[in-house]
Amino acid sequence: MSEQVSRRAVMALSGLLLLALTPASATTPESRLPPEARILWSEGTVVARGTRSVVVGHHVPPGSLDELARRADTAGRRVSDVLGTPVRPLVLVPRTVREAARLARVERLDGLAAVADGGRVIVVPELFATLNSTGKDVVLAHELTHVAAGTDHLPVWLYEGFADYVGYRDAGLPVKTAAAELAGEVRAGRLPSVLPGQAAFVADGRDPARLARAYQEAWLACRFLADQFGEETLVRLYRDAQATGVDRALASLGLSAATLTARWREYMRDQLA
Repeated sequence: MSEQVSRRAVMALSGLLLLALTPASATTPESRLPPEARILWSEGTVVARGTRSVVVGHHVPPGSLDELARRADTAGRRVSDVLGTPVRPLVLVPRTVREAARLARVERLDGLAAVADGGRVIVVPELFATLNSTGKDVVLAHELTHVAAGTDHLPVWLYEGFADYVGYRDAGLPVKTAAAELAGEVRAGRLPSVLPGQAAFVADGRDPARLARAYQEAWLACRFLADQFGEETLVRLYRDAQATGVDRALASLGLSAATLTARWREYMRDQLA
């Protein structure tokens, strides 16, 4: 999914600007909000500010926004640690999934806990609330990676896999736990033969297990690259692919799409069988 919309099968969230040191949630004049958060709702707007983040909710209990601001601060630091650039999150919390879809300018957000939309992250409240603490942190870091790193001119496996690489990097989860659906397929002898394409990431609610596997496949492709060549090289490859195309970026590592696919399949078998 593009920078406009990405993410995510349940278990599997910058705008920047205007940091304040007031930790409590409060009603805030529109003029003091980041541009991406203005004129969203005619009433019921509540704002929480972290040390780096701004969280704007619609008819949301203030305490939950304060917690989300703390999580967004942590996620922003994790993304910054990988990218080497400051990240100041802007997170929107609408009242319903329908409202979230309207903000993201899409018809449906089935199976997604959050989406990246331009310079902001939009929480899908019903599904985000079902995640455990680790899941919420992974989702926030994933979506903030899309916001901070961008997704233009990249294949979907690379931008979704890279966002999951950042999201899971400090999560402390075993690979077989984070990629449980894919692990089941690998143990059954059903390894994917190609890197996942755009169709595998369609969030229409029809096959949530396939959607989960698509993210896991993409994640393990990027995790392989980081394990084999180093995290800094993965980041450089991502940026080079944005500038010159993924084929040229891979060639700089002595890889083609075919050789990457073959080595990725071996890596999945080693990690998940």
